[in-house]
Amino acid sequence: MSTDTFQYAAPVVQLPRVAADLSRYGSLTSTVPKELVHRAAVAEVLLTGWERHDESRFTVTAQWPRGHSFFTPINGSHYDPLMATETIRQVGSLLAHAEFQVPLGHQFLMRDLEVAVDPQYLALEGVPASLELEVTYTEVKQRRNTHTAARYEAVIRRDGHIVATGGAAYTCVGPEIYQRLRGSKLSSDRPLLRLTAPVSPQSVGRMSPMDVALSPLGEGNRWQLRVDTRHPILFDHPVDHVPGMVLIEAARQATTAVLAPASPGTVTFLPTRIASTFQRYAELDSPCVIEAHQVPTGPGSGDDLVLVTGTQNDEPLFSTTVAARRLHV
Repeated sequence: MSTDTFQYAAPVVQLPRVAADLSRYGSLTSTVPKELVHRAAVAEVLLTGWERHDESRFTVTAQWPRGHSFFTPINGSHYDPLMATETIRQVGSLLAHAEFQVPLGHQFLMRDLEVAVDPQYLALEGVPASLELEVTYTEVKQRRNTHTAARYEAVIRRDGHIVATGGAAYTCVGPEIYQRLRGSKLSSDRPLLRLTAPVSPQSVGRMSPMDVALSPLGEGNRWQLRVDTRHPILFDHPVDHVPGMVLIEAARQATTAVLAPASPGTVTFLPTRIASTFQRYAELDSPCVIEAHQVPTGPGSGDDLVLVTGTQNDEPLFSTTVAARRLHV
């Protein structure tokens, strides 16, 4: 089981005080507080607001920038579908804190995360994409009047069109329980793995070596997870294990590596569906092996399918299924 966790030094969110009467400006847009989506950098907050309709239904608004230092446009023409994945992840922590009264400082453990996109509505336009998410909670668990787990589904619309659908499930625990669960793994003194060399960035659909999440093992379709805790996006803040989004990015890169040799000419792969399940924490002090295999698809599917798995200390860590569409440059 793995996800993004955030250690809060001061578990209080104070909205900025504005002296001027802003009503005369009409509708103004800002991001939600970064603490509510477990991000240290304001620039990495994708959500801009939310509204509750009843006990299980919400509307959340978001904006995707036309350019991003890590979620770079696919083929220079389409938003990176992993931005939709990150948007859905942020929704869970936002609503848990803002609507289900989960205190800041609690830890979120993602059980699964899925997104499917419609490529025609991922196209870049002249302004950032403004999005509206219809969020429905299908399962909410409470223990002693405390929110402990949930499953939710989201429909992401852009100009009225469904650009993506998806959902996630998580559990959340307080600091004392998390301390018991993680024990010595929370120590800042524990030795971490040496940063390993990246595979060729072009072989996994990247331009910069620093954005590569795979290291060569000298074996076909098997790599070691490359864990660079200095990365400003993948490791936005200090954590005690590898965030789930890092594992999903590794799965996307492994998918590209598997499919690229079979593709004539210059081809870019746009993921159309990513479905991940997490069995346990991905530790920072042990090697994680990533393995990927192409899976047969039915006739006329139009997408290639790859199953990616991760193991650590010979135990299953996560599995991700990636469907990808070939875009010729």
